[in-house]
Amino acid sequence: MSDWIDVIDQNALADGEHIVVDVDGTDVAVFKIEGRFYAIEDVCTHDGAEIASGELDGCEIVCPRHGARFCVKTGAVKAPPAYEDIDTFPVRIENGRVQVRDNRWD
Repeated sequence: MSDWIDVIDQNALADGEHIVVDVDGTDVAVFKIEGRFYAIEDVCTHDGAEIASGELDGCEIVCPRHGARFCVKTGAVKAPPAYEDIDTFPVRIENGRVQVRDNRWD
C-alpha cells in the first residue's frame, strides 16, 4: 500500500485549475472541479502523451494531441481515438491539504 502524497493547500486552486505531481514515480494530474478534487494519471491512453494541458470542458479533459476525451471524475473514455480509460487515484483532504495516493498495487 502506498503512502498519501501531500499535493497542495486545498484553497490554492480555483475551480477548473489543476496541478501535476509525482506520485510514486507516476505523473498525476489533480483537478479541482466544482469544489471537489479528482486525480488521474497524466497520460492519454491513445498515444501515451501527457493530457493535463488539454482543455477542460466541464468534467471532461480533451487531449491536446488528437482530441480524445476522458471524464476527470472516473477516468472513463468519452470520445475516440482513445478506447482505454485513464487510471484514477484516491484523493483526500487532510488538515487543509490535498493528498493523493497510488492504490493500483494494493
